[in-house]
Amino acid sequence: MERRVVITGLGALTPIGNSTEEFWNGIKEGKCGVDEIKSFDTTDFKVKLAAELKEYNPEDYFDKREAKRLDKFSQYAMIVAREAWKDSGLDKETENMERVGIIIGSGIGGIQTIETEHEKCITKGPDRVSPMYIPMGISNMATGNVAIDIGAKGESIAMVTACATGTHSIGESFRMIKHGYQDIVLAGGTEAGITPLGIAGFANIKALTKSEDKTRASIPFDKERSGFVMGEGAGVVVLEELEHAKKRGAKIYAEIVGYGATSDAYHITSPAPGGEGGARAMKIAMEEAKVNPEDITYINAHGTSTHLNDSYETQAIKTALGEEVAKKVMVSSTKGHTGHLLGAAGGVEAIVCAKAIQEGFVPATINYKVPDEECDLDIVPNEGRKAEVKYAMSNSLGFGGHNSSILLKKYEE
Repeated sequence: MERRVVITGLGALTPIGNSTEEFWNGIKEGKCGVDEIKSFDTTDFKVKLAAELKEYNPEDYFDKREAKRLDKFSQYAMIVAREAWKDSGLDKETENMERVGIIIGSGIGGIQTIETEHEKCITKGPDRVSPMYIPMGISNMATGNVAIDIGAKGESIAMVTACATGTHSIGESFRMIKHGYQDIVLAGGTEAGITPLGIAGFANIKALTKSEDKTRASIPFDKERSGFVMGEGAGVVVLEELEHAKKRGAKIYAEIVGYGATSDAYHITSPAPGGEGGARAMKIAMEEAKVNPEDITYINAHGTSTHLNDSYETQAIKTALGEEVAKKVMVSSTKGHTGHLLGAAGGVEAIVCAKAIQEGFVPATINYKVPDEECDLDIVPNEGRKAEVKYAMSNSLGFGGHNSSILLKKYEE
C-alpha cells in the first residue's frame, strides 16, 4: 500500500537569514544576499561577488574542537537538521530511530578542507596532511554527521547530482517513505563552495557572472543576465508518513505528492535544447500526483541567471504544462535573493514552496529590469504576491544532465 508523505519540520541557513524564520522573512521582504566576497582576497579573480552567509560563527553552534573537525558543509547540514528536527517536535527518546533516515547531499562536499590540505601537502610535505582530511572532505559526511548527531539509524545516503542534489534528496526520501522503507527522513542539501578554487573553477567554465553590481548580478529571467552568483548554506526538511505525523499531533506544512527525475544524456554542462529533460521531470511529477497542469499555482524555477538555463527552462515549463497554461502559472526564481546554492538549492527552495503554501504568499523574482522575449512567463517580477497556493512545484537541474522536480500540495485530510 502506498503511504502519504508530509513535511513536518524545516531548517534553513542562507545568505539572507540564519534560520528558517529569518530566511522566509528575507524572501518576503525581497532581501538580496549578494555582496563582495569577504572570505578570501579576490584581487586576482574576475569574479568579485557571491552570496555568503552573514555573521556566521561556528562556535555559536559547536565547541571549538568539534568545529575544527567539521568542514563547513557538514556544519551547515548539522545546524539545519537540528533546526528541522526541533521544529518537527520529534523526540528521539520516544521515536524508533531505526525507522529514521537521512539523505542530505552536497554538490562539491568539503572543498575548503581539500584546498587547505592540498596546500599543506605541497608546501610542508605529506606527513603534515591532517588525519581528519578524509572524514572532513568526503561529500557523504553531511549525512553521516547528521545521522550521528541526531541518532538516526535508518537508511543513510548521500545524493550527489550537482545542482539537482537537494531536490533529488527530497524526492528519493519521499519514495522511501511512500513505499514503506522508512517512517521519517531528514532530506535536503548543503554547500560551502565559496573558496578560491570553487570560484575559479566555475568562473573559468563561464558559469559565473562578472558583474560587480550587487543588484544586477543574480538576475534570473532578465535579458541582461550573464551567469549565476555562487551562494552557500543548507536547507533540510523533515518528511514523515502521514499517519505517523497525525498520531503525534504534528503540525503539517504541506504534503509531497509527486517526484520526477530524468537525465538529458546530452552534455556535461549545457541543458538539452528546449529543456526537454526538465519538461519530462515535471510531467512525471504531475502524473504521480494525478494532477493536471491547470492545477499548478506556483513553480519555484531553477532560474539560475545563466542565459541557457533560463531560456531552456522557460521552454521546458511550456512543454510540460502547455503554452496557454504556462503563461498563467506564477513562476519565480529565488536565486536573486540567495544566489545559487548548488547542491543546497533544492533543499532551500523546497522550504520556499512549503512556506508559500502555508502562508499564501508567492515570492518575487527580484532585481528584474529588462524583459526577455525568450523568458515570457509570469515571473512575479520584483514584488511578491498574496495568493492561495494549492500546488507548488520546485525544479532543480544539474551539470551532467540531471533533472528533478518535486510537487507539493496544500495538506487536506
